[in-house]
Amino acid sequence: MRYEVSDDEIHQAKHPHEWFLVNLITNHVLLFVGLLSASSMQKLVVVVPIISVVILTYILYKAKRAAVTAPWFVKCHWQVAARRSKLFIGMLGLMALVILIVFLISGGNPRPQHYALGGLGILPTMITVLVLIVMESESMHQAKHGLLPKWIIERYPNPEAKLIEG
Repeated sequence: MRYEVSDDEIHQAKHPHEWFLVNLITNHVLLFVGLLSASSMQKLVVVVPIISVVILTYILYKAKRAAVTAPWFVKCHWQVAARRSKLFIGMLGLMALVILIVFLISGGNPRPQHYALGGLGILPTMITVLVLIVMESESMHQAKHGLLPKWIIERYPNPEAKLIEG
């Protein structure tokens, strides 16, 4: 559903999606692959989860604040980003758990078959990153045009919001 919102609200509503996309595309795709492929800088890959935790914490913190202080349309978009951030945190936790189990099974000395098992833990996270990039891009488009998903309207109804027909 499309709502009448100000340019300022549109700008504010795009903000959480921009940060989430920065985390997914710049951090988890470009930075991770770049550091992993640079043979002399592979150990710097640990900065990827650090940056990710900072950005995801920021999104969750701002979503909690927006629930109380932001205009309804902006609040709703922060909640969408927060929900997806929680999903992503869960996937990262699952990936870390699988890698830890593989590390423990290998006794700290992984062989090629252990790397294959670890890859099975990483694959769902990679797919999640790609799906979230598409979803967040769509949410940014929705914010730009005054749109909200139906589920968020049902969760945070606002009878005073001005609906635009057509």
